[in-house]
Amino acid sequence: MNVIETALPGVLILEPKVFGDHRGFFLESFRQNQFAELGIDLDFVQDNHSRSQYGVLRGLHFQITQPQGKLVRVSRGSVFDVAVDINPDSDTYGQHVGVELNDDNNRLFWVPPGYAHGFVVTSEIADFQYKCTAYYKPEDEGGVIWNDPDIGIQWPVAEPTLSQKDLALPRLKDYAGKELVGA
Repeated sequence: MNVIETALPGVLILEPKVFGDHRGFFLESFRQNQFAELGIDLDFVQDNHSRSQYGVLRGLHFQITQPQGKLVRVSRGSVFDVAVDINPDSDTYGQHVGVELNDDNNRLFWVPPGYAHGFVVTSEIADFQYKCTAYYKPEDEGGVIWNDPDIGIQWPVAEPTLSQKDLALPRLKDYAGKELVGA
């Protein structure tokens, strides 16, 4: 597996070995001992799968008291995936990393606990799959508005489709003075 470090501590782009021939391909998307060697030695407790159409933006989400690490990949289509450092004590607070994940490059994106996460679909349809290190709890969810000017994400979709919940998320600076246990 090829490992690409990013500008954010612990956030990794992973390129698995793909074995292909005239029949198709095979890859390992997760192997516990290999991930442990990379420092990703957390238990995954929940797998999720979403399907979205072009322009759907989900995020930027995080869990407050029980932060989730997410190992994400796209099995169909293409997305632009983003991690944002929300730890006010971090040297990279408010900074983000974005990566294209699709069914051609087969990349995985490791977003450790304590980061906000979101993605936008850049293909007609996308199947987005992710493993989580903590259970999702709606009452524990926090988030940052997708177009927060202080973060400055250059999303590749000009007018994304968002849920009402995601449209109402605050800016990162609105959390100033509040303890984000997960950050």
